[in-house]
Amino acid sequence: MTQPLADIGLIGLAVMGENFALNMESKGFRVAVYNRTTERVQAFLAERGRGKNFVGARTPAELVAALQKPRKILMLIKAGPAVDAVIDELLPLLDRGDILIDGGNSLFTDTIRRTKQVEAAGMLYVGSGVSGGEEGALTGPSLMPGGSAAAWEHIKPIFQAVCARTPDGEPCCDWMGEDGAGHFVKMIHNGIEYGDMQLIAETYDVMKRVLGLSNQRMHDVFAEWNAGELDSYLIEITRDILAYKSLEGEQIIDVILDAAGQKGTGKWTVIEALQEGVPLTLIAEAVFARALSANKEERVAASKQLKYDGSAFTGDRNALIDDLRRALYASKIISYAQGYQLLRAAAQTYKWNLNYGGIALVWRGGCIIRSAFLGDIKKAFDRDPALANLLLDPFFRDAVGSRQAGWRRAIVAAVLSGVPVPCLGSALSYFDGYRSERLPANMIQAQRDYFGAHTYERVDQPRGKFSHTNWTGHGGTTTSGSYKA
Repeated sequence: MTQPLADIGLIGLAVMGENFALNMESKGFRVAVYNRTTERVQAFLAERGRGKNFVGARTPAELVAALQKPRKILMLIKAGPAVDAVIDELLPLLDRGDILIDGGNSLFTDTIRRTKQVEAAGMLYVGSGVSGGEEGALTGPSLMPGGSAAAWEHIKPIFQAVCARTPDGEPCCDWMGEDGAGHFVKMIHNGIEYGDMQLIAETYDVMKRVLGLSNQRMHDVFAEWNAGELDSYLIEITRDILAYKSLEGEQIIDVILDAAGQKGTGKWTVIEALQEGVPLTLIAEAVFARALSANKEERVAASKQLKYDGSAFTGDRNALIDDLRRALYASKIISYAQGYQLLRAAAQTYKWNLNYGGIALVWRGGCIIRSAFLGDIKKAFDRDPALANLLLDPFFRDAVGSRQAGWRRAIVAAVLSGVPVPCLGSALSYFDGYRSERLPANMIQAQRDYFGAHTYERVDQPRGKFSHTNWTGHGGTTTSGSYKA
């Protein structure tokens, strides 16, 4: 008896691949599975996939033969050369209109290149951000597909069936845009994730080192915050981490080494911000904070030599906790404002038609940065799809304005105690810079003109007209011209 053809194929049976396969099968789809190490296929079918609607494949050719047309193949494999190798192996086996989907954390420029390659061969290509980790892959991730537009109608029924849902029941999956748009949006998601995690870590550090709060007291604070404006997955798990004890009663948070790892997506976000000239200061500080934390041995040595005799905090402890809540919320707004500005800049550079409110909706469930706060971002872009900066939306303008004083007090308390708050501090500096009608860049331009004849614009002349001063009296009138790197 001939086996029915599968709805979709999946390559890569590590934990993400296994969980995503189980998710798709649970929604009624027949899934063909393949792994380079074929023993993994047999083990999966004998264990977690036992008795379910799966087809095992021993070779790429078997996988392709097991699929309905147009064939849809999802790759959940390590980003980088492995993706190119699988594409090269599959293309000769596919027919015009078949669809390859990369669900890994690929660099968006690689996805742009691969989309061109696959489309030139007559097939369709999708690069999809997948967020939510192992649990999300199994129960409903946030999905951010982009690439060949013609592929969307074919993968939409599957993707929107398996993705997470907002509290209103809307799917946390929509088409992001052309070629690398999906992976770019996922990259921004991960950059914001870096910022959110560092902001929470700094807030925890001030509670611990400035106020001397116990883990139980901090657990109570985060539990209270999670019931209000800061309701989010990361606040929720921070609450749980602070209360967690081993079977022996050990508080695990206190025995974890303070050296953070990273896989690169935060760094990619900052690099792209530099390329676009977007001041992504908070996420950059989050990336650098992880880099500094990794220098554990050097920091231990430095701590014995670089002393600061800060005075103990003597103010109202509960008031500072409330100020930290204000600082965390206001800084979070800054992080998203900067992230969305980078989305706008990239959309212009790469000619993407991004739906900014739709992106916030996709992030409302299933992903690591999911929070009630994202609903307010969606509303902001519903009010003004051309919004230049979240800080100019009335809701966010008032939200930051009403928290300014507490935000500043929290940072001052940390600084006076010698506790670093790079993200909380950089967020406030960005806010103060963005709201400044005049910045000291006139001095920088004077210096550049003095030593390099780089010219400057004048306040009493139209923008784009450049002047030069012979500052020393022997520099002459020759200038170096003006350009933007």
